[in-house]
Amino acid sequence: MNAAPDLALPAVSVIMPVLNEERHLRNSVRHILAQDYPGELEVVIALGPSADRTDAIAAELVAEDPRVHTVPNPTGRTPAALNAAIKASRHPVVVRVDGHGMLSPDYIATAVRLLEETGAANVGGVMHAEGENAWEYAVAAAMTSRIGVGNASFHTGGAAAPADTVYLGVFHRHELLATPYDSRLSANEDYDLCTRLRHGGRQVWLEQGLEVGYEARDTYRGLSRQYRSFGEAKVRYWRETGERPSFRQALALAAAGAVILGLATQLACPRRVTGLAAAGMAALVAVDHFADPRERRVRVRAHSIMASVCIVGSWISGIAGEAAR
Repeated sequence: MNAAPDLALPAVSVIMPVLNEERHLRNSVRHILAQDYPGELEVVIALGPSADRTDAIAAELVAEDPRVHTVPNPTGRTPAALNAAIKASRHPVVVRVDGHGMLSPDYIATAVRLLEETGAANVGGVMHAEGENAWEYAVAAAMTSRIGVGNASFHTGGAAAPADTVYLGVFHRHELLATPYDSRLSANEDYDLCTRLRHGGRQVWLEQGLEVGYEARDTYRGLSRQYRSFGEAKVRYWRETGERPSFRQALALAAAGAVILGLATQLACPRRVTGLAAAGMAALVAVDHFADPRERRVRVRAHSIMASVCIVGSWISGIAGEAAR
């Protein structure tokens, strides 16, 4: 039996957009319900049109615990799911979690405290990529590499401080009602929301102690598909919002142009030209990973080099393909 909630603490609604999350949903909700937070808690799951057992698992979770509720999200779009869950939520603090995210035990307690201490509109933490075998562990390492994913602090770490964006987020509900997620977007809804909050004079706070476990893709093909879709969605985001690419993203666009040019001139140019370019990229990635003191197993490092090349190449491929449409 759950202890009576501490009414001195703000009640919290955890919102979850889910689509085809049968593998992780139950474990993710378990991490939420087991939080070391004595205040009142509910979980609102927004169900997209899944093709697996996600809906059945969600129904089981609702039957097992009265704190769990569901709302429909027929569009399948993440921003629409989030807005539906926020509207259905009942509590003054809203915590966003994805269906494959695993909250650290004190995540909610720490985030609620920081909301009050910092006065921020959004408090978020770090995506802590995890794995269960050598390949998944290597992907997790690649997802914290500056070569693999760039300089975003919620990937690579750093001091607690105001930030441009954070992973997921914790908010006062009234902030999200006043500045909802943009339901037109197919991706990048977190960055877009943080940008609009900052332009409105509100602060976004990154706290390194807030960790969310993230299950890395378990196949090369799945990782490639994931980052290609990220690249495609980034171009759609620029088109839909009029936002300009960052410096790193501009470099990716330049790299995409170089790839297209290289392919177009492949037959006319000596093979060693493109071979040298590929070797240069592989060498850069290898130096990055073998210089990382966190992982010394050669097998994992080798896999991680492959994962970083896959991440960068797939992302650029997605950008190039979508930009050409």
